[in-house]
Amino acid sequence: MKANEILRLYDEHERRNASFPNYRREEDGSVVRLVDLSGNHSLVSHSDLGPDDADAAIERELAYFKELGKPFEWKLFSHDEPADLSDRLAARGFSLGDEEAIMALDLSESPEGLGSAAGSDVRRVIDEAGFLDYAAVNEQAWPDSAHDGGWLAGVKATILGDPERMSAYVAYADGVPVCASRIEFPEHSPFASLWGGATLEPYRKRGIYTAMLSVRAREAAARGYRFLTIDASPMSRPIAAKHGFQLLCISRPCDSPR
Repeated sequence: MKANEILRLYDEHERRNASFPNYRREEDGSVVRLVDLSGNHSLVSHSDLGPDDADAAIERELAYFKELGKPFEWKLFSHDEPADLSDRLAARGFSLGDEEAIMALDLSESPEGLGSAAGSDVRRVIDEAGFLDYAAVNEQAWPDSAHDGGWLAGVKATILGDPERMSAYVAYADGVPVCASRIEFPEHSPFASLWGGATLEPYRKRGIYTAMLSVRAREAAARGYRFLTIDASPMSRPIAAKHGFQLLCISRPCDSPR
């Protein structure tokens, strides 16, 4: 399937009708928000705005989340309107983060090599011990990020208590946990989404990231999902592209003023 066709489906299922573990979905006019229930950031996942109503919508979201006492992220996409939405958010004090590539893989067309994780020790997290390894890798890979206790607690509750919605994996080298990732399985969507996957620096360029892709791709296909999506960093984007992921658009996190 062509990238523009996948993007239309992505906007429908992963933005307008998004449903994620530990979030409450709400619609307010032309804005769809996901309100955090577990200590993570809340999110504006979709907006359908124009030059005349964008500023009012931004003010409305700021007021709403201020009343809740929650910070939030306005997740901006390169095809969102109006074209100057990022400038409008910045003018209201939002912090604009690094751009990421939204990429998708049609599992019905995925390369044969992506189905193999040969030579790598990748284990699914199924108990407390496995989760401790998952948390340890994240804390080392992202020491300055938002991966705090609340975020990890939400992930733990889902992967151990509701495995139909999320799976987590840890890769080991010489018995040491060196890479952690997860995959989310939203209801009523053809997209499974990939998250994490950072490999600790001494263990990079050994095929571990590719092995993580392979394991999660196999699980998504076995569960009947048509597509995999990933918010790819500059480091992971060429690896994903090599394995058949197509670029859909560019996203950018815009964090609300504190």
